This record gives sequence, structure tokens and C-alpha cells, in this order.
Amino acid sequence: MPTLPAEYLNILAVFAPLFSNCVWTHVQVLVVGAILTPGQRTVTAALRIVGLSHERHFQTYHRVLNRAVWSCWAVSRVLLQVLVRTFAPRGPIIVGIDDTIERRWGAKIKARGIYRDPVRSSHSHTVKASGLRWLSLMLLVPIPWAKRVWALPFLTVLAPSVRYYQGKKRAHKKLTDWARQTLLQMRRWLPMRQLVIVADSGFAVIALLARLQRLPNPVCLITRLRLDAGLYEPAAPRKLHQRGRTRLKGKRLPTLEQIRQKRQTKWKTVSIPDRYGEGARLIEIVSDTAVWYHSGQPPVPVRWVLIRDPKGKFKPQALVCTDLSVKPIQIVKWFVLRWQLEVTFREVRTHLGVETQRQWSDLAIARTTPALLGLFSLVTLLAQQRVRHNQLPMRQTAWYTKSRPTFSDALAVVRRSLWSQFDLPLSYDQADTKKVSPRLLERFTEALCYTG
Repeated sequence: MPTLPAEYLNILAVFAPLFSNCVWTHVQVLVVGAILTPGQRTVTAALRIVGLSHERHFQTYHRVLNRAVWSCWAVSRVLLQVLVRTFAPRGPIIVGIDDTIERRWGAKIKARGIYRDPVRSSHSHTVKASGLRWLSLMLLVPIPWAKRVWALPFLTVLAPSVRYYQGKKRAHKKLTDWARQTLLQMRRWLPMRQLVIVADSGFAVIALLARLQRLPNPVCLITRLRLDAGLYEPAAPRKLHQRGRTRLKGKRLPTLEQIRQKRQTKWKTVSIPDRYGEGARLIEIVSDTAVWYHSGQPPVPVRWVLIRDPKGKFKPQALVCTDLSVKPIQIVKWFVLRWQLEVTFREVRTHLGVETQRQWSDLAIARTTPALLGLFSLVTLLAQQRVRHNQLPMRQTAWYTKSRPTFSDALAVVRRSLWSQFDLPLSYDQADTKKVSPRLLERFTEALCYTG
């Protein structure tokens, strides 16, 4: 196994107190192996790439995932603190929350369910997939050397299917219940910072918005809103000696669909960044405050923003924000950042081997996928240590010219720095050519030949 560079050891050292000394030694091996492995992210693949293919006690590395005592939540807390300290030391903390399906088969995987595959499905065609559903929280921060906003995962939890809870004493927890639990936990981790959460329409639930709004330091949640949602005026103040219960809402307001169709509606043209940060586009918006209410649910004061495209490229849509003081244009700009979550999900599948792991025990399953998602953020932190003059080396070709580095470039930089610990001639600037030992050459040959 290569010796980690000093700057990498400084980053990893903050996680050491979360493990025992023996487990921490094995964790470092698995982390380095997961970064260097080009194919499947299995424990055995990680051992082979670091030169431990003849390790007779290989089961001790499996036990890090399926038996060792350590907390994923504690690791997530430390990772979040490091990310915030590095990339968001001041200002509001923008966090995206979304779920994804990890396609897995196997009778021993108890939490497996059948879900709608969002990648392969469309509005007119639905594709079902067998797998695990994960809820992930990602820090949305600008990366200076990438010159764009990245979504850095720091907390991922398993949201089992309804079938998993059949015959158990525990009741099934909906995805919004998991979202409430994770967001409240994040509020405890960062009690003094302003939190802004951006989410899709699946999290537009009155109970969730009301819970986050009742906190001593409220959390701002921005999500989509139905155009036919019930919006009302605020309830009138209670009069002296008034009988009956206190009113929860006032007069019913027109729906957003009715406001969109009115000719008297005054639209404002604004410019926002494109969903993936490429260029800008013009949209028209109109905004106001109201009380969102549904029978049996608590009333929630919100600011809504109605959006339409002058060119008609997308259907009119609405956003809702629990912080009434936020400007409408800022709400739209924060919500657009949510698309970076889809980019991260794609990157971890392509470069970090999500959906290639083969664990089947409950504890190993609950730890492996969150670890691989967190590895995306860890690689970004390690690449940050190799940046010189706010630039990261990029791979260029005659047929494809990059204007800004991607995650594959960050991963390549980290891998190069790890392999350089073997005193390999990785730079053409060296005058003398160093010889590679036959054993090391065999490892390189095996890594290139067995890429699956």
C-alpha cells in the first residue's frame, strides 16, 4: 500500500477518532483502494489494487463494513464540518436533497423494493427497477478551480420499501419522514448557520415545511408547488371576547394557474443561470406571499414564485419558499442549483462504482453506498490540496477541448499523487528514467487488463 501524502493525512486525520486503531488501519486501505480501483468497488478489488491480493486474513477488511463498530452519522457530521470549513466558511449553506435508486438484485437483500426508475422513465413511459432507495443530502458550493457549483454528498440514508417493514414492529417511514429526520439532524450539527434546502416536488409536503418553520432557528426550504395548491390570505387577528376556535386561514386566493392565465398579471423578466451552469437564460416571474393550507394540516406562510418561459421551451411551474424575506430571483437561482445533484449521481455511478458493489448483509449495504457517495466529496477535498494557482490539470485531446475541469480530472489528480508514492516516473520532466520493479509492473498490468 502506498504511503499517503502529508496533506492527505491531515484531511483523513479528523476521521481517525471515529474508529478504533485496528479498524482505522483497515479503513485507510479501503479508502485508497476505492480511489485507485478502476472497475468494481468491491473489498477484494480494493485489496488487489493496493498490493494485498495475497493477504490471507482478507476477511478482516470485510468486517469493517459488516461487523465493525462505527457510526455513519458521526462520519457524516465530520465530513460536513470539513466541507463547510473548506468551501463555505461564510454565508448561507445551500443543501440539495434528493433520492436515487441503486439497481440491485438478490433474495438476501432485505431492503430491496420495486421502484420507478427516474433515469429510464419518461412522462409517457414508466420503467420499474429492482433496487435500493437512498436519500442523499449534498452541499451545493462553488468549487474555485472548477469554476462552477458542485454537489458534494455528506449524508446518505437508506429508505427501505414498504415490503421491508412487513411483519416488523416498526411502522414504515415515508421518504418525507426520512427527510425531516436528516434535516433536523443537520440543524443540530450547524445550529448557528443559515440553512437553505432545495428539493424537488416529492418533498412539497405541508407537514415537512411546517416542522422546519417551527424550529428556533428555522430552516429555509425551497421546492416545487402545484399550480392548483390551496393558497389563502393570513388569518385575521382574534377579536376580544370572540367565541369559537382561532381561525387558521383567511380568504381563499386564486390558484397559481388562474394567476398565470390572467391578462392583468404583471410579469417581470429576469436572467438566471442555465440548469447546468452553462450561460444564462431569460424567464418571466411573478411572486407574492400567502398561506398554504390543506384540511387537517397546519397552515404554512410561504412565498410563491410563478415561472414561465417566453420562448415556451418548458411548461409553467411554481416554486415555494418557507422564508418570506427571500427575494424571488434569489429563490429561483438557489433552486436551479438542485440540478447539480443529478450530475453527482451520474459521476458516482461512472467513476466510483456505485451499483457494482456486492455486499448483501444489512449492515454492509447500509454503509457501502453512503461511503462511495461520501468518497466523491473526499476526492474533491484531496484534489483541493493539489490545486496550484487556482487551476487543476485537465486531460485534453484533439477532438475534445475542456474549458473547465470535471470530477474525472480531480480523480485523476488524486490517483496520480497516490501512485507517485511508489517513486514512479510520472513526470516527463525527470531527466533520469526510473525502473519499475517487476512486482509493481505486474500490478499495473493486472489493473489495466482486469478493468471489470
